[in-house]
Amino acid sequence: MSRARLTWQCRRGSLELDMLLTRYLDQRYDQAPLQEQEAFATLLNMDDPRIMAYLNGQEHSQSDAMSRLVKHIHAVYPHPLETDQS
Repeated sequence: MSRARLTWQCRRGSLELDMLLTRYLDQRYDQAPLQEQEAFATLLNMDDPRIMAYLNGQEHSQSDAMSRLVKHIHAVYPHPLETDQS
């Protein structure tokens, strides 16, 4: 997938997701193993609520590659996503 397409797909409906996904793309994606890059492309094809659920720990993937990707996204942007639980 082209870098321009990935950049476009990182633009989501929320600033928090934009920041997390874009920072990962800019800081880690190019050096990541192919399996991780593929997991990122899969993540970008998910809807925003599911991505948020993965990134804030409300939902866990059955895929080891996706679980590792989430950890790497947190490593480049260590501020956890806050969700309104009220």
